[in-house]
Amino acid sequence: MMNFKPPETKTTPSSSSYSSTAEKAFSLISKGWKEVRSSADADLQLIRNRAKELENFLNSVPTITATATATATTPGEIDFVKKLRPKLSEIRRVYSSPDFNWAPKGKLRIDLSGITNAIVTESEDEKLGKWRRERLKDEKQFGELSNWEPIRAFRNRLREMEVEIKSSNSSSPVEIFEGIKNSEFMEKVKSSFKSICKEPEESKGVPPLDVPELLAYLVRQSSPFLDQIGIRRDISDKIVESLCSKRRNKLLLRALPEGDSSLIEGDSMNDELELRIASVLQSTGHHYEGGFWSNSTKQNVSDGKRHVAIVTTASLPWMTGTAVNPLFRAAYLAKSEKQNVTLLVPWLCKSDQELVYPNNLTFSSPEEQELYIRNWLEERVGFKTDFKISFYPGKFSKERRSILPAGDTTQFIPSRDADIAILEEPEHLNWYHHGKRWTDKFNHVVGIVHTNYLEYIKREKNGALQAFLVKHVNNWVTRAHCDKVLRLSAATQDLPRSVVCNVHGVNPKFLKIGEKMAAERQSGHQVFSKGAYFLGKMVWAKGYRELIDLLAKHKSDLDGFNMDLFGNGEDAHEVQTTARTLNLNVNFMKGRDHADDSLHSYKVFINPSISDVLCTATAEALAMGKFVVCADHPSNEFFQAFPNCLTYKTSEDFVTKVKEAMTGEPQPLTPEEQYKLSWEAATQRFIEYSDLDKVLTSEKGSDRRKTRIKGIGKSVSMPNLGGMVDGSLAFAQYCLTGNEFVRWCSGATPGTRDYDQQHCEDLNLLPPQVENPIYGW
Repeated sequence: MMNFKPPETKTTPSSSSYSSTAEKAFSLISKGWKEVRSSADADLQLIRNRAKELENFLNSVPTITATATATATTPGEIDFVKKLRPKLSEIRRVYSSPDFNWAPKGKLRIDLSGITNAIVTESEDEKLGKWRRERLKDEKQFGELSNWEPIRAFRNRLREMEVEIKSSNSSSPVEIFEGIKNSEFMEKVKSSFKSICKEPEESKGVPPLDVPELLAYLVRQSSPFLDQIGIRRDISDKIVESLCSKRRNKLLLRALPEGDSSLIEGDSMNDELELRIASVLQSTGHHYEGGFWSNSTKQNVSDGKRHVAIVTTASLPWMTGTAVNPLFRAAYLAKSEKQNVTLLVPWLCKSDQELVYPNNLTFSSPEEQELYIRNWLEERVGFKTDFKISFYPGKFSKERRSILPAGDTTQFIPSRDADIAILEEPEHLNWYHHGKRWTDKFNHVVGIVHTNYLEYIKREKNGALQAFLVKHVNNWVTRAHCDKVLRLSAATQDLPRSVVCNVHGVNPKFLKIGEKMAAERQSGHQVFSKGAYFLGKMVWAKGYRELIDLLAKHKSDLDGFNMDLFGNGEDAHEVQTTARTLNLNVNFMKGRDHADDSLHSYKVFINPSISDVLCTATAEALAMGKFVVCADHPSNEFFQAFPNCLTYKTSEDFVTKVKEAMTGEPQPLTPEEQYKLSWEAATQRFIEYSDLDKVLTSEKGSDRRKTRIKGIGKSVSMPNLGGMVDGSLAFAQYCLTGNEFVRWCSGATPGTRDYDQQHCEDLNLLPPQVENPIYGW
């Protein structure tokens, strides 16, 4: 119930103000009365007409007819008419009088009680009785309603207010209005409106964005497009800095809450601009939960553990870096038991297995290959591995000498496990990817770049043009599908959202070999009885071209120097023929495992390759305590900190380093150096540089900037132009890779858009047309 309280005034109002208020009140009542009077006049006129008709009818009927009629009618009807006639005459006399008036103070009145009594006492008609009962019932209810407590209290309040106004004699109308405005009732009304139309407190003190800030934000968000057209990222950062530097501290301090100025210390210009934008958006009450290209249906993490899916482009028994390193990564991530891990590797049909796997080794089922992989791994790591191994359809490309996915690889990770994805060689996995976007299905996607594809392509026919196109395609696909990209070394191209960090370790077996060799040397035994060697797949791009050129150029300087080469590959025959033609002192051996006992006694590992990103064989040689002679190249930057690594810049320097290694003795590895080469350290670096530590410890869907910017979260973020660009790139790729002609022109293996019948049989899959039906007429 509304508690209406009259205003409290310090002084009484004047009589003139009271009269003005009274006049307004009576004018409102008079207007209502006029409406009632007009309605009553219409009803009375109708009664007059009906009375005249009834009187004329009664006067015009003859006596005989009346007698005859009386015999046909009931006595009750005749008596009713006789008693009604005098009353009708009285009504006719009254309304015929010139003094009849409906004014409030009129003297004449119409007494209808006679008609009412006649109707009630004489008429026994069922309808009239029912109408009367209903009318009396309504009047009784109206009387009860008028005595209802809220109505009575409201009426009493109005009377009290009227008395107080009448008792006031000295206050002006302005004072009366001020008293009403400051009353308790008005305060409650104002507080209600304030709660509905509340102004955000955050808007106080936050200045709007100016033109330089808007331009700076546009340049920063347009960096993907600028990078595609050749404008480097550092140039974009300089433009942003120049636009924001003039008002940097002033605007930032005004945007931050009091006492939080420490947030700007050590932040980059991009972070400060982001904070500024978010502060202004928060002050306006803007909320943003997603974009046009974003997908809000990512899998929620329901259980306590996070899920990590590692997807790679090769598998054992193919002894290549993308087969071995992801396998160790899965084992050591699962070792901590803080997250569930799934390793997704390609499954090749038997015809492709014969082309790829060494020693004619083939598998009839995925279960058989999985058993081989686990036995090989557990023999080297020394502990029971606890992670899942799954397979996706793959096809071997002879032209590219690599395995390409067939179909949508994302569908082979169940939605319940689609949390964190690690893409080993993300550009390779997504060149011809026709399926769901990785960042749409997974909450966080990390790409790890293994191979310097541009260096390989430059060696082919029209290599410069092909390298130019592949460079932009790599930018395209990694930006569309990855949240973060890790480059093993600076030898690879600079990709969007990428950092350089070696996240590979060494097989623990090599570290044990190094410890064993160091212990034997301390006992006085000679452990290095052989000279120099090189081990790697025998293709020109793996360093064989550089090695043969160096040996041929300085054949006389290295007189008496002999070297053994271990490897198998497509260019083996050509490499051997060239070496024999040049009459080089090299011996060719079949490829073997680097941990083979026959390789322990070699002292110097020579690797002149400049096409590698990070040579695994170099790290293994250092772990075994050998000398390593390699080029001064970004791919070897991680190894230069080890004392046994000897790098050269020129061919003459190469000769010097080789002689130094052949005549010297390598130093045993310290515990710190051993740890730096281990997979434990590599896993720790991976978790740190991929932001996986923040993702694993934060709740799903939380914004990582909350840890740095207090009180400003994703809900007030500006729609990200970079995210829209990434989404448009992914959509364009999906459209292009769905066309078989475009795939064929770009070099894709025919039939790799979907897996084939043999894959369906081997992996127990539904046919593609059933898995992804096409509806139409």
